[in-house]
Amino acid sequence: MTTLLTPPHEVPLGALHRTVHGEVTGPADPGYDLARRVYNAQHDKRPAVVVRAADAADALAAVGFARDHGLPLAVRGGGHSAAGHGTCDDGVVLDLGGMRGIRVDPERRTARVEGGCTWADVNHATHPFGLATTGGVVSTTGVGGLTLGGGMGHLARRCGLTCDNLLSADVVTADGSLLTCDADHHPDLFWALRGGGGNFGAVVSFLFRLHPVADILGGPVFFPLDGEVLRRWRELIADAPPELNALFAVLLGPPLPFLPERWHGRPVCGVLTCHSGPEEEDDRVRARIEALGPVLGRHLVRMPYPVINTLFDEDLPPGLHHYWKGAFARELTDGAIDVHTTYGQTIPSPQSDTIIFPIDGACHRAGPEDTAFAYRDATFSTAFGASFTDPADTERNTAWTRAYEAALRPHSQEGGYVNFLSADDQGRDRTAYRQNHDRLVAIKQRYDPGNLFHLNLNIRP
Repeated sequence: MTTLLTPPHEVPLGALHRTVHGEVTGPADPGYDLARRVYNAQHDKRPAVVVRAADAADALAAVGFARDHGLPLAVRGGGHSAAGHGTCDDGVVLDLGGMRGIRVDPERRTARVEGGCTWADVNHATHPFGLATTGGVVSTTGVGGLTLGGGMGHLARRCGLTCDNLLSADVVTADGSLLTCDADHHPDLFWALRGGGGNFGAVVSFLFRLHPVADILGGPVFFPLDGEVLRRWRELIADAPPELNALFAVLLGPPLPFLPERWHGRPVCGVLTCHSGPEEEDDRVRARIEALGPVLGRHLVRMPYPVINTLFDEDLPPGLHHYWKGAFARELTDGAIDVHTTYGQTIPSPQSDTIIFPIDGACHRAGPEDTAFAYRDATFSTAFGASFTDPADTERNTAWTRAYEAALRPHSQEGGYVNFLSADDQGRDRTAYRQNHDRLVAIKQRYDPGNLFHLNLNIRP
């Protein structure tokens, strides 16, 4: 762990002001409260300085400043980290949100994406060319955090995880280098970035492979909360072509015009479909989804692909309090289904939900040691937990989530997806990275022996 050398109240910000082209914001500056804010309001930290980088040189300056002054360093892309890794007390926040350039090469089907981009930015840039890659399910999610953790989304069964589509990355490392890594240059670092989290440096640019995806059949279908619906969904996924992705959700009925009012605020389940196959297959796909159970409401239509990534945005705006957990499973057992339906009946707040991601299909093309993402044997990844508005409700929501996790544990693999874990999951690195952990430790020792990049699910050198 980096040793604190400079007391926070004595941090000399003048050097940063002279060398950084972007914004440098300290506690005395008028924009400080806005600059320090992150998506999850549970993490109300007070950094010594926030550096909103304008370019890679600014990122180099911020990393060097934190290293030279022995200050904690947090790297923020979209700021969505459930565990609050995009901020810190009394340290340096390197905010990449000012670096949002994207360059699409439609002939090579690639996109060069700067480290502060969100998935809304990527979809906006690639869609005019009829191209896309696997992104998140909330459009304001940062590209960096999702990619470095692995990356699950609507195109995963067809195109693989986000990290499977990473072709190269430009990384600011702890010693002040800017390294370009890919399969031929610093291949060990490139391997580690694909699932090893933010342990190895600040990624200021990503090069992604793109796929032909324009319009899709997408949207939600809601059913009563019933284990039989989840069992039929399990069978559908086992038999579905890779072009059909369908996330399963357990939630309180949202106040949508196509869901009858009597179901608003009551426990329901839903399937959020993204079918990127031919339009002539749409009717067959609709019929398969609607056969899962008694349909309460539906909005399953042709839409531009970017729209499917915005459907959670209104329900999960910045400023909520989140306490999440994650679990992997090789199969969705009847016992797990019972747990989901039981806890679904007692969801503690309107914003809370459970999302089950299928991660079979193209996600299984890579082997368990081909990238740092260790759960290539898993078929499902579950994100669950509480999201709420009032911090006074923290204890109740946290207790519900922990009880849910304990009940699901016998039906899950040992570790959890790094992007779904919370701050109190620090120390679960060995189970999160499994067979790849020791190799990651060696790479950490090579590129960050002082553990400057420790605000993550930390791999200690």
